[in-house]
Amino acid sequence: MRTPTTRALALALLPVLALSMAGCAKKGGGKDLPYVARDVGTLYSTAKQKLDQHQYKLAAALFDEVERQHPYSVWARRAQLMGAFSYYLNRDYTESISSAQRFLAVHPGNRDAPYAYYLIGLCYYEQIQDVTRDQKITQQALDSLGELTRRYPNTKYAADARLKIDLVRDHLAGKEMEIGRFYETRGQWLSATLRFRTVVDQYQTTTHVPEALMRLTESYLALGVPEEAEKAAAVLGANYPGTDWYNHAYKLMQANQGKLKQAETATAKPAS
Repeated sequence: MRTPTTRALALALLPVLALSMAGCAKKGGGKDLPYVARDVGTLYSTAKQKLDQHQYKLAAALFDEVERQHPYSVWARRAQLMGAFSYYLNRDYTESISSAQRFLAVHPGNRDAPYAYYLIGLCYYEQIQDVTRDQKITQQALDSLGELTRRYPNTKYAADARLKIDLVRDHLAGKEMEIGRFYETRGQWLSATLRFRTVVDQYQTTTHVPEALMRLTESYLALGVPEEAEKAAAVLGANYPGTDWYNHAYKLMQANQGKLKQAETATAKPAS
């Protein structure tokens, strides 16, 4: 689910301090990545240069070298996060998550910790696949973005995370609907009902709720429990009265009442 807007936001929200450290570094050599002992300033400066040149994989490797060759310097902490960011830009999400998590494990109280959590959330978020696929990554995106909003609710990162959480929840609800519809086509009404009920109960603010209520009406009627169908249709009518989903549910209820009246008439007709 990567978009140009998301990538631009990740760039904009990158901690200023982490980037500005490059200005303090020594100007100097540093070619690609031979294993040569170099002073920390040269390494960091070269890594930042490669990042600016969009050579993200090489930049990440050089930032990792800063951490490996100078693990106890203040530069190592910044390089760790910059390496995670470089991996993210290279779409190497596994390495980016690993680097960000390592940063948090070593520096849990650092002022750049919110950005590390945000980067982890972005990495999961951008790997979300369509609802026909397994949604493990989607749940991981929801969990990591939720962790950010819980720990740092007033940060600029949390504000963007909340917007993404809404989209992720809508995606998860879409998966439930997709499975529910599949059960419907097979006449497995109870299994379908459980899926639609999940959408209504757990994803109340998503765009899938009107359809879920209509399909609950449909499923309850098929199961022979018109009272529950009437309740679902009533909720649908109260909250989404002008939708096609409500119109369809209303027609279903009307048709069911017509069948009941016909049955009652047939039962009450005197025997000849």
